[in-house]
Order: sequence, then C-alpha cells, then structure tokens
Amino acid sequence: MQIWWNYVDEEAYFKAVEREEPYSVSDIPRPVAYEMTQSDHFVSELCDFLQTYAVLILSMAGSCAAVFLFYRNKLKKPIEELAGASRKIAENQLDFDIAYENMDEMGVLCKEFDRMRGQLARSNQLLWRMIEEEKMLRAAIAHDIRAPLSVLKGYQEMLMEYLPSADIDIAQAMEMLSESGRQIRRMDAFVEAMRKMSSLENRKLASENISAWQLEEDIRAELAILEKEYGKQCMLQVPESKEVFCGDKEIILEVTENLLSNALRYGKQQIVIMVKTGYSELSVCVRDDGDGFREDAEKITEAFYGQNVKDSLKHAGIGMYVSRLYCEKHGGKLVLGNDEQGGAVVTAIFRRIA
Repeated sequence: MQIWWNYVDEEAYFKAVEREEPYSVSDIPRPVAYEMTQSDHFVSELCDFLQTYAVLILSMAGSCAAVFLFYRNKLKKPIEELAGASRKIAENQLDFDIAYENMDEMGVLCKEFDRMRGQLARSNQLLWRMIEEEKMLRAAIAHDIRAPLSVLKGYQEMLMEYLPSADIDIAQAMEMLSESGRQIRRMDAFVEAMRKMSSLENRKLASENISAWQLEEDIRAELAILEKEYGKQCMLQVPESKEVFCGDKEIILEVTENLLSNALRYGKQQIVIMVKTGYSELSVCVRDDGDGFREDAEKITEAFYGQNVKDSLKHAGIGMYVSRLYCEKHGGKLVLGNDEQGGAVVTAIFRRIA
C-alpha cells in the first residue's frame, strides 16, 4: 500500500475520505501495471502472492522443519544402528550390541533386532558345535574301527603264515580266533551305538505327569537288575513331594540308567542315588565311591570316551554323551564333579516341558 500511495491522487483520496459514511473505510486504489515502475510492480505482485499463499508456504515450511527435526532426533541414530547391524550380520559378525536405549517405537525395534541377533549368534554357536561334534565323531569312528581291524588283520596274517607250516598249535590258533571273535563283537557293539546316536537328534519329547513315587518305583525296578549284574549295593533316596513334574519319563529313566551303569562300573562298593522332584525341575544325582573323574566334564561327555581302554570291549563310551544330549534336549544340563570324600558325583537336571 505504500507503493500504491505513490500513484494516488491525494486530493481526490482525502475528499473521498471526508464523504465516507460511519463504519466505512476508503481503500487506496490499486494502480494499473503500466502506471508503476517495473520494480514497484514486482514488489506489488510479490506482496499479493505472499498475502494469498503465505499460510500455505509457512505450513509447508513448518512441516518440513518438523519432519527434519523428527528424523534427526528420533530416526537417524536407530536407522544408522540398524543399517550397521545389518552389514555386520551380512559379514557374519555377531559379537556386537545395538547401542540405542530409548524406549520409543524405534527403541523397541532395535531391541527386537538385537534379540534376533543374539538368537542367530546362539544358532551359529550350536551349528558350529554340531560341526565340531561331527568332526570328533568321524575321528572317533576312524579310531575305534581301526583298532579291532588292526588286531584282526594281524591275527589273519599270523594264521596264514604259520598255520600251513604247522608252526602254531591248535590251542594258539583257537586263542587267536577267540580274540578275533571278541574284536568282532566290539565292532558290532560300536555299530549298534552308532545306530542309536543317529536317532538322538530326531527323537521327540513325550510329556507326561511324573510324581515322586512313580519315579521311585521305576528306578527301583532298574536297580534290581543293575545290582545283580554288577554285584554292588545301591541306595535310592527320593524325598516325598506333592509337586508333579511334566516331562519325558522314558528319557529320564534312560539317563538315570546310563548314570547308574557308569557309577556301578567305576564305583567300589556303594552307589547313592538322590532324586528330587519339583514342579519346574527334576534332578537325579548319582554318587559313587570310586576314584572320581580325572578329566574335565567337556572331555568326559564326548562320544566314545572311556577311562579304561579295555572297557571299550564291553562299552562303546557314549552313555555320558547321550545323557548330556538328552538333558539339554529336555531344557536342562548334566553336571559332573568329584565328591570331597572321594568318588564321582553326576547330576542330571531336567526342566519342565509343556
């Protein structure tokens, strides 16, 4: 309006103002474009444009500024964290944490992403462990088969060399054949153990309610057979409990039998079995009076482990290995140790399943 005032007839304008009626206002008339200079016309048009679209422009500018500030303050850091985490996961680097602690929506997303990373890391560790166990298993197979085959090969060569010339008597030949038979039985036991191991991972858990008195009755039935076989005494202690445990009874009894067989094999006179039954956890502790463990738990629970080489003729050495796998499959663990007074202590822990 200051620009328009430069092009107004002031005398006519003031006369019009004097003739105004109450509650009326005289506006400064807009001059035509050819009457104004180019600069005045540009400023006049710009003012018209701003007067018409200023609200829209300011709203858009404010919205853009709000979006920018929201992105910078709320989205930029978590997106960068997630992008960096994705790159590390793609490079198989899982030993990191996402450093975003805000409890907003992006914080929840980062927390879930970090939980996924942790689960992936645990899956990878389990996979590597399975690969290492498979390597160890192949090495154990090669070792355990090579020994009896070497013995059989040696006896065969001796019989082929000395039997035609009668340099060996019948008694010696029969002793070699008897020893060869023992080596063959050893390989049969080994093959049977391998057959059982191949089905461990595929075995499904069958849940059922297990009470203390039911488990005590089943274990006593096992003890009657094992005590007669090994000629040693077993003491079973099962405290009364009103809690009912939910789990796979067959797996629990199989682990218990493995632990008892191992304790009876290495114990001297007496074996003590303590069974505790709870709602969420069941434990079976077997204590013997032998010499105890001479190696760490990781070594003892490997497949085909044996403290005595001669023992491999009767036992394949997978009892503790199978027990550990079954405990872990049941959500628990196998704890090995030595008693202060001497002897080994093995505790199998099982967690409740649905």
